[in-house]
This record gives sequence, C-alpha cells and structure tokens, in this order.
Amino acid sequence: MAVSRCALGAFVYVLHISSVVNYPSGKVTESCHGMIPQHGHSPQPEPVHSIAVSQGTFRPGDQIEVTLSGRPFKGFLLEARDAEAQSGPPVGSFTLIDSQVSQLLTCEDIQGSAVSHTSPSKKTEIKVYWNAPSNAPHHIQFLATVVEKYKIYWVKIPSQIISQPNALPFTTPEATGRPLSTSPPVSHLTKPFSASDCGNKKFCIRSPLSCDPEKEPACVFLSFTRDDQSVMVEMSGPSEGYLSFAFSHDRWMGDDDAYMCIHEDQTVRIQPSYLTGRSHPVMDSGGTLEDMAWRLADGAMQCSFRRNITLPGVKNRFDLNTSYYIFLADGAANDGQIYKHSQQPLITYEKHNVTDDPKNIGGSRSSLLLKLHGALMFVAWMTTVSIGVLVARFFRPVWSKAFFLGEAAWFQVHRMLMLTTSVLTCIAFVMPFIYRGGWSRHAGYHPYLGCIVMALAVLQPLLAVFRPPVHDPRRQVFNWTHWSLGTAARIVAVAAIFLGMDLPGLNLPDPWKIYAMIGFVTWHIGTDTVLEIHAYRLSRKVEILDDDRMQIMPSLTASEAEGHAFKKTVLAIYVSGNVTFLIIFLSAISHL
Repeated sequence: MAVSRCALGAFVYVLHISSVVNYPSGKVTESCHGMIPQHGHSPQPEPVHSIAVSQGTFRPGDQIEVTLSGRPFKGFLLEARDAEAQSGPPVGSFTLIDSQVSQLLTCEDIQGSAVSHTSPSKKTEIKVYWNAPSNAPHHIQFLATVVEKYKIYWVKIPSQIISQPNALPFTTPEATGRPLSTSPPVSHLTKPFSASDCGNKKFCIRSPLSCDPEKEPACVFLSFTRDDQSVMVEMSGPSEGYLSFAFSHDRWMGDDDAYMCIHEDQTVRIQPSYLTGRSHPVMDSGGTLEDMAWRLADGAMQCSFRRNITLPGVKNRFDLNTSYYIFLADGAANDGQIYKHSQQPLITYEKHNVTDDPKNIGGSRSSLLLKLHGALMFVAWMTTVSIGVLVARFFRPVWSKAFFLGEAAWFQVHRMLMLTTSVLTCIAFVMPFIYRGGWSRHAGYHPYLGCIVMALAVLQPLLAVFRPPVHDPRRQVFNWTHWSLGTAARIVAVAAIFLGMDLPGLNLPDPWKIYAMIGFVTWHIGTDTVLEIHAYRLSRKVEILDDDRMQIMPSLTASEAEGHAFKKTVLAIYVSGNVTFLIIFLSAISHL
C-alpha cells in the first residue's frame, strides 16, 4: 500500500494536452509549425476573427503594428510567414505592446518569432509589433490560430499580404493551410460485441476473465482480430467518459501507442493518441484508422476500428508484429476534454503479440509487489500483532505454569507473534520502494505513516532485548514504554491501512473495504472490552472472597478454572473471526 488517498479515485489531473487552449500559460511551442491545436476536433471552417496591419508595404528594419480582433477568445498563436511558402519557418520577430495578455515564443529556434496568450482569460483584441528582418522575403502574410473554447477554434486565419516596395507582383501562393477534416467516416454499431470467438479467432483481454460484453455491460473487453495485413479492434466497458488502451514496452506509462473512445455529445469519438509520460495523451489525427464504429447502450460504451499492422513513416504508431504490455483504462470526460483514469489501468501480466495466435488472457490493476506489500501488512497488523497483544494482556494466568523452551508458554506465543509481525513489516516495507524505484511523490501520507510503523516495529523487539528483570525498579517504566509504543504502532498501522486501501496502486473495491475495516476494528475492540470486563469481574470476586481464606482456596480454584475456560473460548472465537476478516481482504487483493 504505497500510494496516497486521492480525491478522484485518485487521480483529477490538470489537463496537459498539447494544445493552445489547454496550455493556460500560453507555452505552445509544440504547435508552432503546424499551428494546429491537438484537440482531436476539426477546426471551424469560416473565421470570425481578423488580422489588421498598419501598412501594406514594408522595408527590412520596419516595425509594423499587427492587430488580431474578433469575438471573445481564450487562446491564440500569431506568426508571420513567407506568403509564397507558408509551410516554411516563421519570419522576423515581434515586440509586445501589452505583456499582460501576450508573450513571445521561440519557434523554429527563432527567438520572439511567435506570440501567444498568457492566460485563458477572454479577450477581443491583441496588438503587437512585427519587426521586419534584414533577410525578409518579398511578401509576408500573418497567420493566427484562435481558440474560443476546446472544441471551437480556427487555424491559420490569414491577414492581407504585405510586400517590399520593389518586389514583383504577388503570384499564386500556397494554400493558407486551414485544414479540412480528414477524419474517416464513423458508423453506428447495431449489436454488442461477443466473446464467443476469444481464443479461437480473436485475441482477447477480459476482466473478469470469463465475462462476455454481449451479456454483461460491466465486462471490460478488448479484442484483436487479424485480417491479412490489418487488425480489427473491439473495445467495450462501463464508462460514461472514455475507454482507452495502449501498447507499451514496459509496465510504466510513457512513450506508448494509445487509442481512445471518448463519449461526446451522445456520440463516441475514436482517437489515436500518444502517451509521453504521467500526463494526458497527445491527440493525433484519426487518418490511420478505418471502419470506425461505436455503440452506447445499457451503461456501456463500445467502439471498434481497423488499422494496418505496420504503418511505415507514421510517427508514434507501433508495429503490431511485436509483443507489448497492453493497458486498459477508463475515466471521465467533459466537453471533449479527458481526465485522469478513475482507477489504476488494467495491465497484462506479460508482453503479447496481438497478431500472433489468438489467446484469451486477463490482467491486473495492481503490481505483484504492491499486492504482496498489502497482503503482508494485513497479515502482520490485522492478525499476528492483534492475537499477540491479547495473549500478553489476558492469558498470563492461563498459561503461567505451562513452559516452552524454558519460558512461560504465553510469553513464547507473544514473542513469536510479535517477531513475526516485525519480520513481515520489514519485508513488506521495501516492496513499494523496489516497485517505484524510490520514494513515491504521489503517495500522500501513506508512506510517511508506513515509515513510522516500520520504525516502531523494529524498535519494539530491540527494546524487549533490554527488558529489566521482574523485580527491577525500572521494570514498570519498561512495561509502560513497551505498551505505549506498541499501542501507537497499531493505531498508526490501522490509519496507514485505511489510506492504502483507497490508493491507485492497491485500490480495493468500494464501499465494502471501509465497512470491512470498520468491522475488523470493532471486532477487535469488542473482544478486548469483553476480556477487560471479565478480568475486572473475576478480580472483584476474588476480593469479596478474600475475608475467609479457608473458604477461598477451593472457591478460587473453581473460579480460576471457569475464567480460564471462558478466556480460551473467547480467544478461539476471536481468532476465527480475525482470520475470516483476513481471508476477505487477501481474497480481494488476489482479484485485483
């Protein structure tokens, strides 16, 4: 359990898509060349903004005022290009008039060659100066990309052309470059996908492993069907936001070939993308996909598409003749914008080649190391330490005359259980560090509490080594110190478990995990209370009979025997209940 409790299941990320509007600071150098926001939507066809220039001719060294205006917009990118080669690099540099609303960018290694917004606040007009360079081409045209909101933007809005005085008349230029939608058509699926061919004709990934999306809308399903030089992909799952999968070279997010189905305006947008790290995906054009179709029904989203096995020259698309780990994730989406996946992605246990022999496989939403970490901590701090504490507190008189290896039996049981707790804690403690390769910055308070538990788990047995003899005056100090540190360790451990259960790395199902943990704590406190009351009543009975020792001895022996039998019964019931809670949690971890 080495990850932190999150407000959205964890994980809401601030959007970090490579786009003009989704960079509120305006640092959009990734869009310099094409001037196209990577929103996954087509630009608007007719501009409602315009670019005005202060003069129609220019000489090298001139400073020309450029004004971008129109209805309110949030983001923009303004450049000057050679009117006869608009696909070339930006020309000249800009000087700001109002640095509160605009800023300079370095595009194509030319400092100040573009201007963008400084914040997503709405604006209707931007004024800047353009500085004509000494090597300026004969004809210049200003181009602007303007973003009104995520799905509404215009690309390469052109200005009038300005020319040097002695330049030849302007001839046919390149197209201004306003991109038209090149997305292939998308159809509507008439029936749900089926898992009947999984392992025979389809390479399938399912969770649960035996589920069928045709009968169970909650089934998480991904299939690949090879057809000569292409692969047909089907994806289904319960989501009102988006579903996605990715091919990865390792089990970590980053440098991955991803595909997304995004619920948007009662339709589903199918979008290839690329994962650059622990940030939102960079959207790509859908031109590499064919036969796209979708379906929304019964709370499930389904989408399908076809892509070629190899896509030579296409950046960020992987060759499907190779083996990869496969990720499946889902999350929320709003107005076309996607948010962090709602739970840890489902990841295949090993690499697979989806164009190879059909298989039927599953995956896990948690690493084996994190599963072992959680399981060992549950065993240590739910079972061994709890039973060990009860034995030390209430069973000394029960087993005081029984000896094992030269020590009282109760003490040997207590020591064995406590040493087991310390060993399990030490083993479990290092596993998240091995998994993460160091400290987890996304784990919140959980690892800090874990470090406290680890320190106390090591300190307790070391302290016990220096335990004073029974009649030593320092024995009372030791007893209180030992009890205090042990109680503190158990309280902190329970708090760490509560936090760890809700984290992406080991996110146990809601809401039963909280109820089960509350049930365990109640079970332990209840048992402790019953034994405390019983011990108090037994001591009162001994005190009342203490006036007549001749009559006490046979009565006290009977009372002790009765008390011992009661304690043994309570211990047996407690251990049974304790193990039941443990099995419930271990079973949940095994099914992640």
